[in-house]
Amino acid sequence: MHLLESNRIDLVFDVGANVGQYAASLREGGYRGRIVSFEPLTSAFSRLEASTEADPLWQVVNIGLGDRDERATINIAGNSQSSSLLDMLPAHLKSAPESAYVGKEEITVSRLDSVFSKYHRQGDRTFLKLDAQGYERKILEGASLSMRDILGIQLEMSIEPLYNNEMPYLEMLGYLAGMGFTLASVEPGFGDPVSGRMLQMDGIFFRAGG
Repeated sequence: MHLLESNRIDLVFDVGANVGQYAASLREGGYRGRIVSFEPLTSAFSRLEASTEADPLWQVVNIGLGDRDERATINIAGNSQSSSLLDMLPAHLKSAPESAYVGKEEITVSRLDSVFSKYHRQGDRTFLKLDAQGYERKILEGASLSMRDILGIQLEMSIEPLYNNEMPYLEMLGYLAGMGFTLASVEPGFGDPVSGRMLQMDGIFFRAGG
């Protein structure tokens, strides 16, 4: 919240919203700006939509984001939030057996560039949060035109690969640096409950002088 306030963020794109946990935490922390949440799974979206009924500044969209506009098949995880367009790797299953895939669903996937102007207004100070279970690089590739209007990004980075073909965290750091983003903070994420080793973390990035 301190970073959002100090960068005067007034629009948050919440990608991979699940049932709205991230956006709800922003509201609890005092954020009063606009939120646009994207969630492709039908069951999760129904709960997400219900959570926004009393909040006129929180919009929800029933799509996933990626590097092309298409129909795709997403793997549904037993715990819902680990669902992904990518195959899950053994390291993830070993640390969280409850996340095993239990089904599939056909969803709509769009590039952020295709929908950005529907929600972003001239002068908005925009923050992009990605919780896409290894699909973050694909989403960023579909947002090349939108990036000029995005001041900050929060995304998951895996220390150990958890999904097939996800970008390693060191490569992601370099990729974002190439787009002008500097790492501002790190938050611990998913870890192995037996060893205590952190497997995933959230990186929070902002443009220098943004």
